[in-house]
Amino acid sequence: MTTPTSGPTAVAVHGRPAALVIGLCWLIVVFDGYDLIVYGTTIPALLKEPGWHLTPAQAGDIGGLAFAGMLVGALSAGNLADRLGRRRTILACVTWFTLFTGLCGVAPNADVFGLLRFVAGIGLGGLVPSANALAAEFVPARFRSVGATVMMSGVPIGGALAALVGIPVLPALGWEALYLFAFAGFVLVAALALWLPESAAWLRSKDRADEARTVEARYGLSAPEDARDAAPEFRPTLSSVLRPPFLPATLLFGLATVATLFAWYGLGTWLPKLTASEPRFDLGSDPLTYLLALNLGAVAGSAVTAWAATRIGPLRSAIIGAACAAVGLASLVTYPSSILVVYGALILAGVGSHGTQCLIISAIAGHYPPILRGTALGFALGAGRIGAVIAPTLAGRLLDGGYGASSNFLLFAGASALSALLLVGTYLLTRPVRTAEPLGDLVH
Repeated sequence: MTTPTSGPTAVAVHGRPAALVIGLCWLIVVFDGYDLIVYGTTIPALLKEPGWHLTPAQAGDIGGLAFAGMLVGALSAGNLADRLGRRRTILACVTWFTLFTGLCGVAPNADVFGLLRFVAGIGLGGLVPSANALAAEFVPARFRSVGATVMMSGVPIGGALAALVGIPVLPALGWEALYLFAFAGFVLVAALALWLPESAAWLRSKDRADEARTVEARYGLSAPEDARDAAPEFRPTLSSVLRPPFLPATLLFGLATVATLFAWYGLGTWLPKLTASEPRFDLGSDPLTYLLALNLGAVAGSAVTAWAATRIGPLRSAIIGAACAAVGLASLVTYPSSILVVYGALILAGVGSHGTQCLIISAIAGHYPPILRGTALGFALGAGRIGAVIAPTLAGRLLDGGYGASSNFLLFAGASALSALLLVGTYLLTRPVRTAEPLGDLVH
């Protein structure tokens, strides 16, 4: 057996096993992204569903239900993962959202459909903080920004998959087929049950050092040098991240996530309908291709934000990304001169909104000790779901009120600008902890 070198060198020592774990966590996020964004692809069809009589405002309310479920899931599962283990929490969440998203395809009416979206959202919300917390342990600390960005690229890839599948499937098989496709997630559940390990840091926190050493040896991880990893000073409870020295940063990370997810999921939910509702966006392209551009921009932006984070730090990069999203979305208020202008603006919005959230996750992962990482991520992403809940509902109300697509684009641009300002405050607040290893090693 190869002897691990100092520091978390999983990729360097045993690249294949570590890559397998990271790859599985990434696939989880891809399914998460598909199950979330698929609703946006089906809104135009659902508004025309016979017997449902949905208005844009009601469709927005249903969109908000999934994110309300995610709020419940994210706030509870992050702490649950720290208490019961990353592996079991991930398996439960994937099974949960796969089942209930698939059942949306056989919903008999809008009420049942909305209830199923809410219940599925509980599993969706609990997944991302758990998967990110586990994957972060298999990435060297200096590459954690890259790892977080690669992981979260699964969300727009899943969204792009929903748009790509929707273009041929919607007219041929109807909106139901897009939800039934989610049952493919059970194949992933089987793979996770076979190959996903438990977190070594979590095992050590439960005084299961022998099991932790087995995981470390198998995946080329080094035993933690920080005493708080082996015998944690901080307990994995929500109160730990809501008191000094973490309280100010926890609140700012949470507020920035609220603003960022407001813009990202508001766009993901309503973009096809917004571009289909105004003739100025009728430039010879299917409205679903606009959603595809947004998600592909987020995927491409993952590489850019990961590169920037390794050079100027995740928080500085996030400030720039949020500002770019605000500029891109504001430009959609003007009359588009060509389809390339619209695509360019949406790609910039995808880079800035989703890329910013990836960088926030990376900053959180570096700011908190491993034993609190799942709880801190769960709080930020759970709080962020407040923005994700409000955005679809508010956008639907604006459409029902006759304010048009421009009001929505201005709303989402304002949210991105607010995120940039909050991140500036977070950067200024956390700058002094830069020398306080290991809490501040990745904040900048």
